[in-house]
Amino acid sequence: MLKNWIRPEKPEGDELKQRLKAAQEKLEGQQMKLKDRKLPVLVLIEGWGAAGKGSAIGQIIKNIDPRFFKVFTMPAAPTEEEARKPFLYRFFEKIPEAGKFTLLDSGWMNQIMEEKLSGALDDKTYAQRVDSVKRFERTLTDNGYLVLKFFFHISKKEQASRIQRLQADKDTAWRVSKGDLWQNHHYDDCLEAFDRYLDDTNTPSAPWYVIDSKSKKFAELQVLETMCMGIDTALHNESLAVPLLQNVFPLIKMPKLKDVPLDKTISEEEYKLQLRLLQEKLGHLHNRLYRKRVPVVIVYEGWDAAGKGGNIKRLTGALDPRGFEVHPIASPEPKEKARHYLWRFWTRLPKDGHIAIFDRSWYGRVMVERLEGFCSENDWQRAYYEMNEFEQELHNWGAVILKFWVQIDKDTQLARFTDRQNTPSKQWKITDEDWRNREKWDLYEQAVDEMLQKTSTTYAPWHILESVDKKYARIKALQTVIDALEKAL
Repeated sequence: MLKNWIRPEKPEGDELKQRLKAAQEKLEGQQMKLKDRKLPVLVLIEGWGAAGKGSAIGQIIKNIDPRFFKVFTMPAAPTEEEARKPFLYRFFEKIPEAGKFTLLDSGWMNQIMEEKLSGALDDKTYAQRVDSVKRFERTLTDNGYLVLKFFFHISKKEQASRIQRLQADKDTAWRVSKGDLWQNHHYDDCLEAFDRYLDDTNTPSAPWYVIDSKSKKFAELQVLETMCMGIDTALHNESLAVPLLQNVFPLIKMPKLKDVPLDKTISEEEYKLQLRLLQEKLGHLHNRLYRKRVPVVIVYEGWDAAGKGGNIKRLTGALDPRGFEVHPIASPEPKEKARHYLWRFWTRLPKDGHIAIFDRSWYGRVMVERLEGFCSENDWQRAYYEMNEFEQELHNWGAVILKFWVQIDKDTQLARFTDRQNTPSKQWKITDEDWRNREKWDLYEQAVDEMLQKTSTTYAPWHILESVDKKYARIKALQTVIDALEKAL
């Protein structure tokens, strides 16, 4: 893109002033439309060192109500804490709420380029990062985000001149980094790398806009006019359904729930023996996980009263409390509902060497949200692909992913509901919503069968826990986790 870039014609004098004023006023007017229509806008500003990215952001935000935007400066290198999470974690965490702007002063391109040019990324890892970025940007735009990506371009001579001016003033010399100096000295190598990256990540849903940033005012005009155009298009297209992508992930064939035999049992004596042995074994594996920095993500889904809580309790009973966290997932909070539905799970991911256990998960998208009408049909149909992608991202990061469906029959659920209703110490466990959901058993079963068929991948398989006998299900879960961790280690 950069090598074939044609410099746009710069307007002069009054024309520049008039167009700039018109774009500023239009952006001001678009804010309330964005707020009313709940359209989130993510603006990524990348480019050469000393190209004027920061000053451009400063000018752009003057046209936006301070309540409606956030600006983040993203260093090329993640912090020590961020480095222990997946590559995209720190960027996904920053996505805007519905109806608001987030402006990033550099982002995922900057990190990838820094690592690529320093030799830290080989070609295979670079390609994997590019794929991750394209998936990230596409899942945002598919879920209603406007993603605007700008690359501020200047010549080698112009960059050197700006660096020299900044260094000449003691109050601005600090703005010149070693990276800027290295970049100018290796301008041709950087140009080659930047050009390739822009070509690799230029997509119809999140295209790159190359900005001629030799003139600050002209750079501001180009960004503002492009933002206004992008917002108009996004507002016009927001009601359109998104094409469903073909499921290309390696799937494991799963049985239908009605075909799962539920007569599996274990004696009390055998249960106690196995529980002690397996918890001891899991405790040792947890120490090895931490030492080898292997992250683990465990998902529990299942029928109400199926025994998820007791199963999780026996699993965590073997673990060092400093190395795991259980996330009970309920209805999303307002700040969670205002973002991409996966945001609240990205922000709960474990550090490497730690374990995250989700008591209910992102699969609510294709169960409760689907059946209760909390999202559109296009949303939940698209979610199978998006969740497979999400888990593939975790797998590529090195995570062990285990997903449990805790299965009981309808009669067992009724007996447990009745017991909870009639036992004062258990009444907090039963709600009117549980009874309402029970009335939709057949619809939920159909949704779960589809979920299991479409999202049980070789890298993140589903395991069905037969839980009419809760003790049997607990032992099976422990053994399944141990087998997976031993294989990974």
